Amino acid sequence: MDHDFATPPLRVEPVTLTGEHVRLEPLAESHLDELWPVASEASLWRWIPYPIRTRDDLRAYIGMAREGRAAGHMLPFITRLASTGQAIGSSRFGNIVPADYRAEIGWTWLGRPWWGTGANIETKYLLLENAFERCGLMRVEFKTDARNLRVRGALLGIGGTFEGIF
Repeated sequence: MDHDFATPPLRVEPVTLTGEHVRLEPLAESHLDELWPVASEASLWRWIPYPIRTRDDLRAYIGMAREGRAAGHMLPFITRLASTGQAIGSSRFGNIVPADYRAEIGWTWLGRPWWGTGANIETKYLLLENAFERCGLMRVEFKTDARNLRVRGALLGIGGTFEGIF
């Protein structure tokens, strides 16, 4: 018995995602000035291998994200408060592999005032909803530093499955 299990093409495209607390918009170079006050908090970069220490670092970070989008393997977002439009951080799809219908959600950072407010959970929810319901992804992965217990716990809290440590 033959079955046609043709899988539709991926549709990982820039889009604005809006929730009750946050709005995710495609990341642009023009976001540098409004993201800098958030990104300049040194403690945000403790577990990230490419820390942002200067405006030029942030400019390069945004540029690399946009290059990844142009190459088709990243889809970066600025994270805003839905109520005011204030920039509070960033997140993205990365390591998009169309042949495997998979991507990672990561490169996520939020200013400390928004930790524990539900902003990160809603960001992940909006990205997951977009991944499975609009983009056509079949697997989404999260990676974080093995020592980052706060984020590892948060990922388990949203239903993630721990698969191991690299």
